[in-house]
Amino acid sequence: MTQVSQPLAAPRGDLGAATVGVERVPPGFRVLGFFDHFVLWADLGVGLLVLLAGTALVPGLGLWQAFAAILIGTLIGSIMLGLAGVVGSDHGIPSMVSLRPSFGQRGSYLPSLMNVVQLVGWGAFEIVVMAQATFRLTGPILGPATNSVWSIAWGIVVVLFALGGPLVVVRQWLEKAGIWLVLLTVSWMAVYALSHADFGALAARPGTGSLGFAQAIDLVVAMPISWLPLVADFNRFAKNSRSSFAGTVAGFAVSNVLCYSLGILLILVLPAGDLVGSIVAVAFGGAGLALLLGDETDNAFADVYSSAISIKNVIPGLPTRALVATVGGTCLAIALTVDLASFQGFLYLVGSLFTPLFGVLFADYFLLRRRRYTEEELYPTGPRAGLPWGVNPVALVAWAVGVAAYLGETTYVGWLGATLPSLVASLAVYLILSVALGALHRPWVGGAG
Repeated sequence: MTQVSQPLAAPRGDLGAATVGVERVPPGFRVLGFFDHFVLWADLGVGLLVLLAGTALVPGLGLWQAFAAILIGTLIGSIMLGLAGVVGSDHGIPSMVSLRPSFGQRGSYLPSLMNVVQLVGWGAFEIVVMAQATFRLTGPILGPATNSVWSIAWGIVVVLFALGGPLVVVRQWLEKAGIWLVLLTVSWMAVYALSHADFGALAARPGTGSLGFAQAIDLVVAMPISWLPLVADFNRFAKNSRSSFAGTVAGFAVSNVLCYSLGILLILVLPAGDLVGSIVAVAFGGAGLALLLGDETDNAFADVYSSAISIKNVIPGLPTRALVATVGGTCLAIALTVDLASFQGFLYLVGSLFTPLFGVLFADYFLLRRRRYTEEELYPTGPRAGLPWGVNPVALVAWAVGVAAYLGETTYVGWLGATLPSLVASLAVYLILSVALGALHRPWVGGAG
């Protein structure tokens, strides 16, 4: 492709990266450094849903307990996010391809399809949120019919972003405009919250005990964990793994701490039944819309783009841009016709299944393989290459144990938090079974090699 040899400082070269599918990223497109990853993940870490998650920490916890949970949970979750990105940046591969050595080529199809379901759902949900927020500002002037019009408008914007691809979004949009809109809005919210907060009274208020400290950490960890199935889709364009890991961890950590903390302060200084409505329509007006413009669009872009890449892990021959447009159109159609409020619980359930999935990946890549995957493991010549039926049963068993640990904790224990126990369970089971069965010497156990 002639686009690969173009100077990538130009928009034309950045646009060419949008055609990359599930194959290794060509060297000419591996251009993102520390600042690029910091901007990308700082932006993706900001959102109204994160602010809402922050409000759930109080009044169950006291103020300082809540801040401690935010710091601990963010540190754990951001490091896990960075490690998942390392698999992609080491080899120039997307997230679902990184599962092939541990699960087998066909074994990676199930998480790929599950990822498509959750990402299409969240992409539609983001379009609905953007349309409803815009309608709050324009409805009294333009009338009720504009709600659907705004859904269509935002859907078109999201598709255009996804067609541009990761390099265009990061280098031509986020670094030149998007991240500054986010910083402006978050700064405005911080000034508002700090100027209205009585820290003495807030710090003296004890928690009600309705939320345990471990549960609060789990709630904070959940946000960076939710990005695990997507991170390598973007970090595969990195110059090197060290800068991408540092930029990802630092960028997401800053955003996560800031948004969770702001959520706490806003619910305490601006108590309201509808916090999002207060933020967008009352307290911040147009600044709330700027947050959506600068951030929620990028979240929806990530959902659409990664959905297309996950589909290509199963059917690699589909053209990337046509697939992106189809996925974006599907998200818009769902946003216009489905009541997503009743669907949100299902999306959370599907998302929870990815925590133990990546426990298997971490065990295989960092502990058993010591960051070495071969070409034959990542791109076998056929679905059956190296593994009977193209599936590693050890990985499936470990994943199932992790899912059972997640569901069991949330159903019968509750106070501990489910994310970390399910991750540890799947990781430990995969290690134990792989070592016991000789994973490093029997290709049908540990990978496709």
